[in-house]
Amino acid sequence: MDTHADPNVTLPPVTTILTPAERVRVDAAGEGVYTAFHRDSIDDVIRDLKERRASAVLVSVTRCNLRDATRVALLVREFPRVPTVALLSELETSVPSAMLTLGRSGVQTLIDVREPAGWRHLRDVLLGDQSRDINRLALAQLSTDLTGVHPDCWRFFEALFQMPKSIATVRALARHLGVVPSTLMSRFFRAKLPAPKRYLAMSRLVRAAQLFENSGLSVANVANRLDYSSPQSFGRHVRGLLRMTAVEFRHTYDGEGMLQRFRDELVLPYRVTLRMLAPLSARLSRPK
Repeated sequence: MDTHADPNVTLPPVTTILTPAERVRVDAAGEGVYTAFHRDSIDDVIRDLKERRASAVLVSVTRCNLRDATRVALLVREFPRVPTVALLSELETSVPSAMLTLGRSGVQTLIDVREPAGWRHLRDVLLGDQSRDINRLALAQLSTDLTGVHPDCWRFFEALFQMPKSIATVRALARHLGVVPSTLMSRFFRAKLPAPKRYLAMSRLVRAAQLFENSGLSVANVANRLDYSSPQSFGRHVRGLLRMTAVEFRHTYDGEGMLQRFRDELVLPYRVTLRMLAPLSARLSRPK
C-alpha cells in the first residue's frame, strides 16, 4: 500500500514487518480498525513509532531472524505502551526458532492467523489496546466523578480529551465548543473555579505523561506530537504549571498518575460547583 500517510485518515496507524501475502491480508483485516504502514526493517518501524505515531507493531514470525532480535528487544523496551504482536501465518521449519527469538526479545503476544478466528483475534487485540488510551481512561473516570453535571459542563470536559491536539488555546477551545471565549472564561471565574486555561493545560500534560512512558520518545518527540511550538515551549509549559523541568516531569508522572493529579486539583474539590455549571449557554451565532 502507499506508505505516505493521508492527513485525513483518523484510524490508528499500525507499523508492520510482514511477508507480501501477509500484508494483503492484514490490510483487509484492518478495514475500519487501523491503517497499516508496511516496512522492511526494524529501524523503519522505530521511525514510525516516533514520527508517524504508530499505535501497534506487527512482526511476522517468518520475517524475524537472530539479526533482528536485538533491535526488536530495543523496540519493546523503549516503547512499552505500544503493543508488539507476532503474527504466525504459516508453519515453516524456521518458525519455532523464530518464535523463541521473539519471546526472548520481549514480545508477549502471538496471534496465529492460519484460521479465520485468528484475524478476529488480531482486531480484538488492537481494539483492546485503543481502550487503554489515556483519553479514554480519563473520560471513563471523569464520567464517574462528574455524575449529574449539566450537559454543557460534560461537553467541556469531553472536549479536553477528545478535541484535536492542534487546539492549544482557550480561544480555540471555545470556538471548538461554539461559545464566545470571554463567556467561557467569565462563567468559570464567577463560579470561583480554576480558569479554563488551566484545565486545558493540565489535560495536555496528562497526554504528555502517557507518551513519556515510552522511553524511546524524546522531549522533542513529545512536544511535536502535542503541537507545542518547540521543546523549549513545552519545557516552559511544564515549569509554569508544575514547577519542575520536562525531564523531572517524565520521571515523576505516568499517564494515570498525571490524570490523578488533574482530578485531585481540578475536579474532585469542585464537584458540587461543577454540577451547577453550564458554561456553554451563550453560543456563537452560526451562518445560515
